This record gives sequence, structure tokens and C-alpha cells, in this order.
Amino acid sequence: MKFTYSALHHQHAPEHIMVRGTMAPNLEAPVRAETLLKQLCAQGHEQVSPQGWGQEWIAAVHDAGYLEFLSTAHERWRQVPNATPVIHPHAFAHYSSRRRPSSVQGQVGYYLAGGSSPMTEGTWTAAVGSAHAALEASKLVLEGEREAYALCRPPGHHAYADFGGGFCYLNNVAIAAHYMASELGRVAILDIDTHHGNGTQSIFYKRGDVHFVSVHGDPNVLFPFYAGYADETGEGEGEGCNLNLPLPLKSEDPAWLAAIDQGMASIQAYAPKALLVSLGFDPFKGDPSSDLAVSTEGFRGAGERIGAYRGPVVLVQEGGYLVEKLGENLDAFLEGFMRMRKAN
Repeated sequence: MKFTYSALHHQHAPEHIMVRGTMAPNLEAPVRAETLLKQLCAQGHEQVSPQGWGQEWIAAVHDAGYLEFLSTAHERWRQVPNATPVIHPHAFAHYSSRRRPSSVQGQVGYYLAGGSSPMTEGTWTAAVGSAHAALEASKLVLEGEREAYALCRPPGHHAYADFGGGFCYLNNVAIAAHYMASELGRVAILDIDTHHGNGTQSIFYKRGDVHFVSVHGDPNVLFPFYAGYADETGEGEGEGCNLNLPLPLKSEDPAWLAAIDQGMASIQAYAPKALLVSLGFDPFKGDPSSDLAVSTEGFRGAGERIGAYRGPVVLVQEGGYLVEKLGENLDAFLEGFMRMRKAN
């Protein structure tokens, strides 16, 4: 299988995030991608570098003001008296008064959510490289590959059209899905990260050409808290094209895989021309960001279920923060996935 990867992710490496009022080590670190890359190379998969994408497809999904903020924020921030090298949001816009200020201090809280979206000098460059990896993998599939994997970092599924958060700045899978839908007419996204893909849901909530399914931990107690509930089914042309399958605390393999089965049945009924997968390894039991309890064999089972889909598939990397288990879980998922792909 061909996979795409941008080494530009190394330019985004904030050491700390704010968690429940305390500065904590940032789990979303370069070693995540390095570990997955090592595993892919050990398995003999073919690496492809993203080429010349620019910002056309990024701008087709994301708000122009938000992109301007991301690309200029750090330089502007450093001009503020007593500014730190890392941007940490500290004041946030209330939903009832979403007035966009011109100051960078105000825009930080207008465009970024919570304490898990710090920005450094290289964050914008890394985020663009990650989005380009997703686009390149999509292009490979559109040009005839049956499947491709985008090793994206930073991840993307919490990024709205005009709002970043949860380690995410540009929504890689949404950018790729919009690109593919423009070519194919209709596509589907299956998100199996432990956290609901709230940004992806928002971007496609009123669209009928992208069917979004998310299997995730209970959003009442797990990030993103404010989206991911079962009664969110889409609006307008998107009514019925959004399926959330939240799971109780500590759900193990049987419940998780049953939800994936339900999600895949919904996708098959929608009959997309291609499937994109927001692939998170944070449902794993013991992952520091999760409330689920999936095993390595559970990921093999997920790979089998997704691999049984007969159309083209683009895998887009999202979360997974127990670094010492990332390679093992990726290996299990891809073994199940590729075995079923070859059988079909």
C-alpha cells in the first residue's frame, strides 16, 4: 500500500498543553508520527511525498479569516508585550457574542478552543503539510490505487471551518473528502477516533454529498463535550447524512466493533463512490486521552470490517497517544484491513 507523509510535522512541537487548569505534557508530539512511520516502513509500504498542492483545497473548506489567522498569528503574537514563544488561548468568545476582534490576543480566543490547541512558529507549516498528505493520498486513490494511507500530523477532525481545537488546526479528512466529492459526487467518512469528529460533522452537516459516521466515547464526559450526540442527524440537504454512535464509558471490543458494523451498514446503504476513514488509535485501553477499552485485536477487527468495503478507501491518521502501542495497533489494523482488501 502507498502512504503519504510530510516531515514538516516536526515544526509543530509544543511541549505543554493546559488540562483542567494545569500545564501538562503535550501528548500530540512528533514521536507519534515517527513511530507510525517506522512501522509502515518495516512492513514494506511505499512512501509518497505530497507535491505542490498550495492552498486551493484548504481554502475550499476553511474560512478565509481563520486561515489568515493561522498563517500570521505567531508573528503577530510575538509582538505583544511579554508574549511567550508558544500561543496558549486565554480568553474565549461566548457563542452569543461572536464578534471578531482585530487584535491577535482577541483572535486567539476567537479561533482556538480550550487549552489543547497551542501554536508555535511552525504550527501553520506543519498543519499545511498534514493537509497536503491527506490530499496526496486522495489523489493516489482517484488515480487508481484501491487504498492509500495518509500519515497526518497534526491531526484534523476537531477543526471546524473557522475554529481549531483538540490538537487540530486544519481538518485533513474534510479537505480530502471535499476534494474527492468534487470528483466523484458522493463520499463517506467513518471516524473511529475515541473522540467525536466535531469539526468534520460541522463542515458537512448541511451537505448531502458527504455521509459522516462517528464511533466515539460518550461526549458528555469526553472531549469535545458539545457535539457527538445520537440525535445530531444533519440539516437541510444533509438530513440523515450524519450518524453518531456514542459508546458508554469503558466500552470494550464487542460494543466498539458492533458500532463499527452499524456505521458500515449505514455507509453501504448510502452507496458512496469512496470511503475515507478518520483512523484514531486512542480507543485503545490505557490511552491517556480515552475512556474506551479497545484491545489490539479490536483494531484488527476494525480493519477487517473497513477492509470489506469494496470501493476505494483513504485512511487518514487522527489520534492515538500511547506511543509504545501505536506500531502494534497500526500493524494489527492494517493486517486485518489488507487481508480483507485482497479477498475482495
